[in-house]
Amino acid sequence: MKKLLLASTLLSLLFTSCTKDPNAMQSIFDQYAKSDRKDHHSFSNPHEALTTSLHLDLEVNFEAKTLTGSALYQITCSPQAKRMILDVRDLNIEKVLVGKKLVTHVIGESDEFLGSPLSFEVSPNSKSIEIFYSTSPEAVALQWLTPQQTADKKHPFLFSQGQAVLTRSWIPCQDSPGIRIPYTADIQVPKELLAIMSAKNPFTKNETGKYSFEMKQAIPPYLIAIAVGDLAFEGIGDQCGVYAEPSVLKAAAYEFGDTEKMLKAAEELYGPYLWDRYDIIVLPPSFPFGGMENPRLTFATPTIIAGDRSLTALIAHELAHSWSGNLVTNATWDDFWLNEGFTVYFERRIMEALYGKEYAEMLALLGYQDLEADVQHIGHHHADTHLKLNLKGRDADDGMTDIAYEKGAYFLMSLENIVGRQKFDAFLKEYFELHKFKTLTTEEFISYLKTELLEKNNVVANFEEWIYGPGIPKNCPIPQSTKFREIDEWIAANIDTKMNSLPANENWNTHQWLHFIRHLPKDLSPNKMKNLEEAYAFSQSGNSEILAAWFELSINNGYYQNFTNEIEAFLVKVGRRKFLTPIYKALVEAGDIDLARSIYAQARPNYHSVASQTIDALLDFEQL
Repeated sequence: MKKLLLASTLLSLLFTSCTKDPNAMQSIFDQYAKSDRKDHHSFSNPHEALTTSLHLDLEVNFEAKTLTGSALYQITCSPQAKRMILDVRDLNIEKVLVGKKLVTHVIGESDEFLGSPLSFEVSPNSKSIEIFYSTSPEAVALQWLTPQQTADKKHPFLFSQGQAVLTRSWIPCQDSPGIRIPYTADIQVPKELLAIMSAKNPFTKNETGKYSFEMKQAIPPYLIAIAVGDLAFEGIGDQCGVYAEPSVLKAAAYEFGDTEKMLKAAEELYGPYLWDRYDIIVLPPSFPFGGMENPRLTFATPTIIAGDRSLTALIAHELAHSWSGNLVTNATWDDFWLNEGFTVYFERRIMEALYGKEYAEMLALLGYQDLEADVQHIGHHHADTHLKLNLKGRDADDGMTDIAYEKGAYFLMSLENIVGRQKFDAFLKEYFELHKFKTLTTEEFISYLKTELLEKNNVVANFEEWIYGPGIPKNCPIPQSTKFREIDEWIAANIDTKMNSLPANENWNTHQWLHFIRHLPKDLSPNKMKNLEEAYAFSQSGNSEILAAWFELSINNGYYQNFTNEIEAFLVKVGRRKFLTPIYKALVEAGDIDLARSIYAQARPNYHSVASQTIDALLDFEQL
């Protein structure tokens, strides 16, 4: 415990620039040299030379699909420092200055997942570096959309997605989650567009197209984010608001109307919100994730706009990241569960506070179904079902499965069951307070867990089985839902009948419909599938979650030829990887890979690289 506190305190001293003690600084450099803090997804050498703040000065060129300008860093070097190494990926580096001196830079050999090291000489007395550069039109973090690919179809759009190791394709940086820096930026965009970032943002366009930003809190590089488009803003509370294209704005503002209530519920659970505002931007459909927790500005998919606020658990999830992930960050991507497991647990506590225990139990059970499916897919004894991963030599994105999210959350639920909710809440609240604006490895968390929860309460827990063991431990606390049980009972009683009488469902929410569809057999007869489609018109649903679940079931049951046009339209429009992967996979397993490839050939230009990389591999697809 004392060693952990010392390490965290030393790191925080650097991030807040409040010490010049050479001995303290050396201890910080030593921390980055520790084996469990060595980030094998970064070429950088923070144990010798460390970035401490960043200023970006960039111009956005939609015609060339490039960002051009400079990145100016303040740095601190160890007494032994001779070279500094940054991560880059497909960047055109014009020149590098150390202080005011032009230095020779070298770009090393490219790695498939990591890009390349950018290295140059520094000295122990070096205080700043400035890199002049431009991005590639194919930068994997950036998606450049034509007007036709946006909602309003009037202006182009740009957004970034840096997690896990993609920020290096638009900013030369020490691209590791274990390194936190504050940043400022000056961004020039076409004057008809608005630029916003994961920082303090403008609410309206100006006449010059130049915008300045400040993120005064220190964040890891994967959370530096930008979006540029024809955006409007609407407030939805004193601290919260939403950005979207004008035609989407009203629907988005209604959908996210409970956001400020979520924020207040989160603060009551685990302490004050430390990021000033919490705003949301609704991106075009090609955004590859449901949401991304960029500080002050959650990036969200339009697929959660269902018209009835039924899918806003995603907003609770991204909001919860303001504590778990953004405030306390995994030190390496092998520790990813520290971000996501805590966040899923926190998300469900927010939803329970707002909508009741039954609602939260339904969410948890759907999550458990996802966990079971992932374990089945990966393999019950596979090392990738451990919470602590070993992703060396692999894409960091490989760790972004439901293991980190759901197994991590269920591990925390098991701890809550052991000590009781009151004690566990006190433990988590203190955890966030003690480690705020810091990074943590799994091993450091275990040390804290043993001292501050288990030993303090004289209890034992099988944490090693959860963290370092495969599959789902036997003491996994599976929630119970009365409403889901009623659905299970109806399916069991009627599945062998003609299913002419269907369950009472006038008041079903999205979670009940999903549970219903997921628990229908994969060998339903065409007549039964036809009855369901005629009764509920699932293929015409305006709810993306229901659509995706129904399409997957229909393909698995061989009942999809009547609405291949709807499947195609969905896959061409929506870029959310959560939906794409199961549907394309179902088409492959159904022996219809030609249809899958035909649709994908049309859809691929609409997808972000995060999604297309996954589907390329799934379909063995090569661009002509």
